[in-house]
Amino acid sequence: MRAEFGGAVLELVQGDITQQATDAIVNAANSGLAGGGGVDGAIHRAGGPKIMEECRKIGGCPTGEARITTGGNLEARYVIHAVGPVYRDGVSGEDRLLASAYRSSLRLAVENGLRSVAFPSLSTGAYHYPLRDAADVALSTVVGFLQNERHGLELVRFVLFDGRTQEEYERVLRRLSPHTLG
Repeated sequence: MRAEFGGAVLELVQGDITQQATDAIVNAANSGLAGGGGVDGAIHRAGGPKIMEECRKIGGCPTGEARITTGGNLEARYVIHAVGPVYRDGVSGEDRLLASAYRSSLRLAVENGLRSVAFPSLSTGAYHYPLRDAADVALSTVVGFLQNERHGLELVRFVLFDGRTQEEYERVLRRLSPHTLG
């Protein structure tokens, strides 16, 4: 499914984020940038040791922010390491921190002159953010950024792990843009 916002295409696909040929892919990182399981582990395994070398030099990243490194052996030239929140109770600022992680990632992409970026669904795996709420925060934040910020982005892709996640993101995108492109 695709829609256009602020001159950029926002696209939802099911697949493997490590296989994306975008300028950057976003990693669902931990605050230590120390590698881990899920998306984080898959990106580090596919990208090789160069990514971890750069992460060690950076030293860490607060929740709600992002940092950028090489893409190592990935097709993507860069990895943007975004730290989403661990879901606690829904009233501890999780939505603000999740939105901030997406905005910080997009700002890094723009600052580095990138045209395309691929996101996973941040915080919905090991950090237990409820999928319905996370999809709403993710897409509302990205759409708001594309419509209201100066950027040179041409494509923002969400690479979703399974059919359930894709269906939830499609539901939100239909609400945000009744004129999707398919």
